[in-house]
Formats: sequence, structure tokens, C-alpha cells
Amino acid sequence: MQWGMSKRADGPTVARRSATFREIKQVNKYIKEFEKTITKPKTNFDKSKFYIGVDLGTANIVITILDKNGKPVAGATQRSRVVRDGIVVDFMGAISIVRKLKENLEEKLGIEITEAYTAIPPGVEQGSVKAIVNVIESAGIDVLKVADEPTAASYVLGITDGVVVDLGGGTTGISILEKGKVVFVADEPTGGTHMTLVLAGSYGVDFETAEDIKTDKKKEKEVFVQITPVLQKMASIVKKYIKDYNVKDVFLVGGACSFDGSEEIFKKELGLNIYKPYMPIYITPIGIALAGMKD
Repeated sequence: MQWGMSKRADGPTVARRSATFREIKQVNKYIKEFEKTITKPKTNFDKSKFYIGVDLGTANIVITILDKNGKPVAGATQRSRVVRDGIVVDFMGAISIVRKLKENLEEKLGIEITEAYTAIPPGVEQGSVKAIVNVIESAGIDVLKVADEPTAASYVLGITDGVVVDLGGGTTGISILEKGKVVFVADEPTGGTHMTLVLAGSYGVDFETAEDIKTDKKKEKEVFVQITPVLQKMASIVKKYIKDYNVKDVFLVGGACSFDGSEEIFKKELGLNIYKPYMPIYITPIGIALAGMKD
């Protein structure tokens, strides 16, 4: 890899690694491998050591399982409304979903899931962190570590320098990395939920119907036009937080950036290199499991 140092007279210095098309292709290949395990889990792996991530997202709850070398073994996901912006709003419902996904994976793989890692958006209050941990542990899984979501995503991307922007269901999370260390994190409550609210108002429907419209691939083009202002706001949030850092590369992850054309909005607003991997919604859940390998 080629390394360079970028310097701004009135702000911090941030080293960067030039992201290449080959690197993004490698990430995409890894994500596609994980995606396959959701329907066809791998049962032939060393069951004495594996890593589990539990992601309680605003729109989805995802459990990921990686083998001792970090290769995808299995995944399970379910759409939910039990967590909003890192806050558990339906405690019993959240426990029920996690327990159901856990038991389904245990049955398919012939293993017992007793320990896992999880993550939260940056800036979530300690009380909400405890609630998320309590949900997972009430489902029979001990939480070994709580990471922040954008940093977890950076593990999948394999980057040590740059900006990771996690566009989740409820929030826009930002992590700036320098030489493998997180030097800045921020989070603001603008995400996929706000897109759904815009669509609910535009179509005159309830929230759940608007959510279905948002995820309907046949309506993606007309939906994109309507949620573009939300993406522009997200991009302006990122611009505000990174203005004092002379970074060049921005990596978009999270379900709210799944729309074709999302990266162009960020490129126009930021004027930087923008990278969006395949199925960005899976980046953070996988990164949570990888966080276990960092311990």
C-alpha cells in the first residue's frame, strides 16, 4: 500500500492509505461470502473457537458468526422496531428476537452460543448501553465487549486511516481513524428512520407501510428522489465534523446508504473520495464479531 501524510495548518494531521478498487473488491467478496451463509450456513468449522456479533440496530437485529480465522460461518437477521437510536424501546420484544435468532443458529450449527460482542452508536448514554447489554444477556448470551459501530465497521473495511460513516436506521455515526487508532467519534440522530418519515408524509401512509416502500427495489428511483434531502443532511453532518481533519477517503456503511447514488451525494458535498461496499448494511454486524478478534 502507498502511504502519505496530509497536513492542515489549523488542525490535526491525519495519515491516509490510498484506497484502491482492488481493496473494495476484496471487501465485497467477503460480504458476499457472509451473505451466502445466511441461507446456507457452514457447519464444517472448528467449533472450539468462533466469534459472535450481535447488532441491535434500529431497523434490523443481526447475529453474525465467524470462525477462528474471521471467515463467515453463519448469519441471521430479522427486521425489528425494538431499538431506536441506540435506545431499547421494547425490552421484551428485543429479548424475544435475539433468543429466537440464537436458538435457530444453535440448531443449524450444532453449537451453544454463550458469549458475544455488540456495538453501539458513538455518544449513546451509559444507561442505554446497559439496556442493550441486558437484552443480549437476558437472551442467554454474555456480552464480552461493547464497541462503537463505525470502529467495528473499520475492521471489515481493513482500513487504518480515513473516515468511516455509519448511516444507520436512527443515526449518522462518524469515526476518524489515524494509524489504526480512532482519534474522533461523533453521532447525530439522522438516519433511515427519518427517510421513512419523509416517505410516510409524502405517500400519506403509516410508518410500517412507508418502510415497505423504502425497501421496495421497484420503487427505488422514485424513493431516492424523495429521500435525497435526508442524505444531503447526513453528508452535511459529516462535513461539519471532519472539516478540521485533512482526510481524503470516506467509507459509507449502514443500511441508509444502500440506495444507488448515495455516494454521489456525499462526493458532491464533501469533495473527497467516497467508497461504498456491497451490502453496506452487513458491514457493522460483521465488524462487531471481528471486534472479538481484536481482544
